[in-house]
Amino acid sequence: MASSNQVRLLPIEEVAKRLSIPREYLKLYGDYTAKVSYKLLSELKPKGKLIVVTAITPTPAGEGKTTTSIGLSMALNRLGYSSIVTLREPSLGPVFGIKGGATGGGKSQVLPMEDINLHFTGDIHAVTSAHNLISAMIDAHVRFGNELDIDVTKINWPRTMDMNDRALRDIVVALGGHANGYPRQDRFVITAASEMMAILCLAKDLHDLKKRVGDVVVAWTRTNKPVKVSDLQVQGSVAVLLRDAINPNLVQTSENTPAFVHGGPFANIAHGTNSIIATKMALGLSDFVVTETGFGSDLGAEKFLDFVAPTAGIRPSAVVIVATVRALKYHGGMNLKELAKPNLEALEKGVENLRVHIENMRKYQVPVVVAINRFETDADEELQFLRRYVEHMDVPVAVNEAFAKGSEGAIELAEKVVRVADDSRYEPLLKGSEPVREKLQILAREIYRAKDVAFTKEAETSLERLEKNGYGNLPVIVAKTQYSISDDPDKLGAPKDYTFTVRDFLLSAGAGFVVAVSGDIMLMPGLGKRPNAVNIDIDDDGNIVGLF
Repeated sequence: MASSNQVRLLPIEEVAKRLSIPREYLKLYGDYTAKVSYKLLSELKPKGKLIVVTAITPTPAGEGKTTTSIGLSMALNRLGYSSIVTLREPSLGPVFGIKGGATGGGKSQVLPMEDINLHFTGDIHAVTSAHNLISAMIDAHVRFGNELDIDVTKINWPRTMDMNDRALRDIVVALGGHANGYPRQDRFVITAASEMMAILCLAKDLHDLKKRVGDVVVAWTRTNKPVKVSDLQVQGSVAVLLRDAINPNLVQTSENTPAFVHGGPFANIAHGTNSIIATKMALGLSDFVVTETGFGSDLGAEKFLDFVAPTAGIRPSAVVIVATVRALKYHGGMNLKELAKPNLEALEKGVENLRVHIENMRKYQVPVVVAINRFETDADEELQFLRRYVEHMDVPVAVNEAFAKGSEGAIELAEKVVRVADDSRYEPLLKGSEPVREKLQILAREIYRAKDVAFTKEAETSLERLEKNGYGNLPVIVAKTQYSISDDPDKLGAPKDYTFTVRDFLLSAGAGFVVAVSGDIMLMPGLGKRPNAVNIDIDDDGNIVGLF
């Protein structure tokens, strides 16, 4: 199989020309990457159909959602339609942490892979800098008189960095004497989980971005009133740092299909989708847009359908759920090291996880297609069982082999997506006006399959403060484990009739939502005993290895 550096890439200007993007809207970053000005969006009318790619509950076996998204977009082009795939930018934390690169694999990749996985066009660095400018302003304000009467025990704006670093989850800052400020407890979140990343991905344009930044609540006064970035008067400076980052990044796939890779919010601790600007721009430039939402459908897809799509004013035409035989056997109780062995009994038990995801997505009245991402170890009888199971639910299903065959391996999937894409009657499950508490009860019952929702004392206190200050009806983004439909990573398969516990609420007023934190979810991941960083290297000629 040809490696990514053997693929013949087109000059990015040629990719843009094929999309009829005027040259004046391009800013080149080398030969194969360009930024496209957000201002192009005002000249486009939506014409494309949006295909949302999601998955069953993730497992250590891997599901191949990005590979499927890229392969589907390439296959749609192969069928004669114009298609663009829109993806998030990889975070350095996971790249050097647990999963390595995030640009697909095999013959289904976005390229140039090394650039995209590393510093790319600097967007994530810009978000980090913009976020930390606000952090520095808060402590400077407190040090020099604290005119806003900030309660230093109620500063909720953390610091951020784009790396998994567990030692920074809870820290103390401003040690070393009066000149360094007033000592207080602080914390870091990974950049992909920061509100600034969410704002970048949700903003309509630079004006909207600046307004959203100004609305961010960074702290509370001693009388429990919100303190906003606009009170610190730095929304303009923050917008300056994000001036280029707001523009989508145009690259291409291993078959020269156009790809927008822009923004990077995690789906287990943020809203989990690439930027609205990139998706809407793609919808104005092509017949089909394939967008990937993070983790399983209970996370990224739910947030897309209940929050992102209504915010953007777009209507999805279909949902593709990626499943693998291996992952479903794991949900059926099979040991990770044994997954290569045929085991119909484990598959029959684990397929309940897929059933729940299908049922959940159908609640949004959007056509569902299941993509079985094939691995070499899958037995024919296992694939046949899985296909029959899905067909019995009256859901179109296709085996996807894009990793090994590129677009050719995703033709069946593309054909079935095209067939159902005109049948969408999309309606969000959450209507937007419900109180936060009611939204959580609906999600817990309908998506997480819980019988009840419990709120800790800390969560009740936080929610009461939000309600008193007019934030009690905002959309809800749930931060929870990706490894289970529930709030407990050990509950595999299809858990039900349990109590879903919310332990705190975090306000993201600029992004326009409230984060409900459940379980043991961490807003700053950590590196494991042997992270992927030990596998990555560079030779004397500058060639990178271990990044795939």
